[in-house]
Amino acid sequence: MANVILVAVVFVAAVLQVLSGFGFALIVMPLVTMALGLQTAAPLVAVTSLTVYIINIIRYREAINLKEVLRLGAASALGVPLGIWVLGNVDETVVNRVLGLNLIAYGVYSLARPAVPPLPSRHWAYPAGFLAGCLGGAYNTPGPPVVVYGSLRQWPKDEFRAVLQTFFFFNGSLVVTSHLIAHHLTAQVLTSYLYTVPALALGILVGSRVDSKVNRERFRLIVAGMILIMGLMLLLGVA
Repeated sequence: MANVILVAVVFVAAVLQVLSGFGFALIVMPLVTMALGLQTAAPLVAVTSLTVYIINIIRYREAINLKEVLRLGAASALGVPLGIWVLGNVDETVVNRVLGLNLIAYGVYSLARPAVPPLPSRHWAYPAGFLAGCLGGAYNTPGPPVVVYGSLRQWPKDEFRAVLQTFFFFNGSLVVTSHLIAHHLTAQVLTSYLYTVPALALGILVGSRVDSKVNRERFRLIVAGMILIMGLMLLLGVA
């Protein structure tokens, strides 16, 4: 049953990732954690997410802003080890609650979309990247700080997607390497990953086919609502 849930969740999240450019780990991580436990979910989602990011980099490669990626990536490299340390040394219940709060905060931000002035300084990439690295190492959810930063910087749509995918790939590579060094990539993790590969391929294919037919604003609200609900479930310990 756990593998059935895993395949279904990965398929849906892959479709959403293609349509929005982000959100894969935000959807998969809490649900897989509930099904398999945090110690298996964290390295499994890291490897699966990295596969998605590699595919999406190819799709958006022409719009990549390398300077923004390098700023975010340099700071992220400092945050990832801290996140991995938290994963291995802090009680799983506490980690799940913090992940829940992270998802709730992002869900509320996405639904409210507060009116804020553009962010003129590129130096905010460094704290955003560091926080993303911490969240990526511990929870495989580096997206929120970078999405908020990109929104405030008012990146064009294609550049937004391209920067996110390239940064996620860089961050994901660091996270997977850290899990490998920490011996978290167990036989169970790798076996579960093999189950996700067909679901990933099918989800990306379906997402690409329906991309032009989706109402963007309605879709954004639905994804934000889903993330908010999953954050509440983790915070309240509903599994």
